[in-house]
Amino acid sequence: MLDTLVNKASEAGWEYGTIALRGMQALAAPDIENAVAYLTEALSLANQEKYLRTFVDLGPALAPVLQEAVRRGVYPDTIAEILAALEVHPDPPEVSTTTDRLSERELDVLRLLAMGHTNRQIAEQLVISISTVKSHVHHISAKLYASNRTEAVANARRLGIL
Repeated sequence: MLDTLVNKASEAGWEYGTIALRGMQALAAPDIENAVAYLTEALSLANQEKYLRTFVDLGPALAPVLQEAVRRGVYPDTIAEILAALEVHPDPPEVSTTTDRLSERELDVLRLLAMGHTNRQIAEQLVISISTVKSHVHHISAKLYASNRTEAVANARRLGIL
């Protein structure tokens, strides 16, 4: 039934409907392979317009599929945002994959966060704007599967990044 609805939504150009239905298919899939395939298609459509709320609305039952997709390298930053909104925090990835994903500037900001510096202090020390610091903190938190700066620092310590 969902396949029929997906086809109709797609033919009608109803992107949001297609995304929501593919998400439902991921939940209803008989195995993880099909679930990740449906989710990947939904994310490819959703990522273009940032329709992340659709996945949050499907609820925490989607978390295992999202986590498996991250392990397979499917839209890790986008999925991190969805999991954070669902308040599901998986174990951070292995050290090598995380440190490869953090830029040099993000590592600089992370070190200063760990020292307890405020956004203003970090901005002054790195000669960047406060909004840029906030952006870096947001990206660091997403990459370390953290909901705030304290958790990001704790995850970085646990991973041996700091």
